[in-house]
Amino acid sequence: MTSSAPMATPPACTGRVVITGGAGFVGRAAVAAFAGRGNPVTVVDRGAHPDPAVRSVVGELTDPRVIADAMADGDVAGVVHLAAITSVLRSVEHPAATYQANVAVTQDLLEGCRQAGVGRFIMASTNAVVGDVGHATIDETVPPRPLTPYGATKAAGEMLLCGYAGAYGMATCALRFTNIYGPGMGRKDSFVARMMRAALAGRGVQVYGDGLQRRDLVHVDDAVAAVLAAWDRRFTGTAVIGSGRSVTVLELLDAARTVTGCALPAEHVAAKPGEMPAVVVDISRAREQLGYRPSVSLRDGLVAVWKDFAGAGGPAQ
Repeated sequence: MTSSAPMATPPACTGRVVITGGAGFVGRAAVAAFAGRGNPVTVVDRGAHPDPAVRSVVGELTDPRVIADAMADGDVAGVVHLAAITSVLRSVEHPAATYQANVAVTQDLLEGCRQAGVGRFIMASTNAVVGDVGHATIDETVPPRPLTPYGATKAAGEMLLCGYAGAYGMATCALRFTNIYGPGMGRKDSFVARMMRAALAGRGVQVYGDGLQRRDLVHVDDAVAAVLAAWDRRFTGTAVIGSGRSVTVLELLDAARTVTGCALPAEHVAAKPGEMPAVVVDISRAREQLGYRPSVSLRDGLVAVWKDFAGAGGPAQ
């Protein structure tokens, strides 16, 4: 039985952290967090990380030489695997490429860790692995029934992590994030980013279906805090990471109108394939086993995003 008492935080590991997708939105926040604690960081991405103090390995993770280069340092303590094809629509259009990027790469990274004696591996996963559960609450016990290649490849990745933990004693962890938002998301195509761009341009925003579908949004700072907690505790298994509070798309739109002071008229369009009617999550396991405590309210988070978009007169780069 799992105790609900908060767990003491173990001493942070100071070894090198390899972060795939480290030049992206969440990746840059994770890099800053680990580097701020004194961990040397290697970023693996298609482009170099902007901080010259961070070692960058530039290339495609489907290239074995890129993974070998990333693992070449002798002081690697673990991998935080954030790189993936995350677009549901792209996964439907290009299932084979999605398999290569999300499953084959995860396998190659895990095997690289095994051969190098690296014992920590954290992967960004998604609640899309469970498919459409209607308005039911999602926790880690809901059976996987993905409806898209994206969800299926993440479920496959989770099974690979489980297998490497069981066979080789590695601390492998899949964090099932809800919708991550926050400063630095200027290039994202998520609904929050689209609202901010529409507000800057003085135009409306498209809403899929009736807008009553529910979503849980987690601020990037809270998402990264969960990564750090899983790393420090050598957590093995899956954990749902969200805010623990769901809102409708229309409620989110109203919140953005308040924050930006813009009208943001809604144009209702047909829902996309694979659109879930609700994402309502239970974050009890993360609270109990990771000590996870989301701290950024939706309003405060949207204020920070709006300042980031509007501060330079356009989206953050």
